Amino acid sequence: MSTTKPRKATQVAEHLGRLLASGHWPLGTRLPAERQLAEQLAVSRPSVREALQQLISKGMLESRVGGGTYVLSSKPIGFSDPLLTLFRENPEYRFDVLEIRHALEGNAAWYAALRSTDEDKERIRVCFEQMLAVHGDPDPMQEARADASFHLAIVEGSHNLVLLHVMRSLFDLLQNSISHNLDKLYTQPRVFEPLSQQHRELMEAVLAGEPERARQAAEQHLAFVEDSLKSIDADEARKLRSLRHLSR
Repeated sequence: MSTTKPRKATQVAEHLGRLLASGHWPLGTRLPAERQLAEQLAVSRPSVREALQQLISKGMLESRVGGGTYVLSSKPIGFSDPLLTLFRENPEYRFDVLEIRHALEGNAAWYAALRSTDEDKERIRVCFEQMLAVHGDPDPMQEARADASFHLAIVEGSHNLVLLHVMRSLFDLLQNSISHNLDKLYTQPRVFEPLSQQHRELMEAVLAGEPERARQAAEQHLAFVEDSLKSIDADEARKLRSLRHLSR
């Protein structure tokens, strides 16, 4: 019985997919150029280009005109995903995710303050600076992805692989189901300024090796995010009621 060897582009896509799943490139990271990837993998540029398109179609990568290719998710996102379907049908369930993040990220920050290496700390600093750099970008989801990368860098510093896998999945779920609210967190000065202060406090606590301070910073930050999202929901509900009243 004969077997058909997978096309080169498919093999490249599978290899890159494994790298994405392992966290080789964190969320929001720009991938190397096609030419560089082709040289690294010893394949043709057309094979790399087709492989990238396969991953883009799966929701793992995002291509920006004149801006390269960026990591959007560490796993394929499909409409058949039961949790993603659930969230799209009822966005209120996203607050369940925030409750889980309260439990997980406080511990992650604690362990990151104890275990993070110099390399981990440098990655956390870089991710923090990237958040500030993309503020005001025409696409607010740029900032949302930079935010996720910052938090995941702290989870990586905890050196708990199970926790890291769970947190990547949660961020994938959040960013692919409620982007219409996540982006608004970064376009309102009343929200952005406290967020920046909270992120800085979290970073400094981890870099200083102060676990309890880091845990408190993470938990206070998430409480603020939850309150802000609920406030945004309330504002949208009031606007909707007002529009309905005017249309009568």
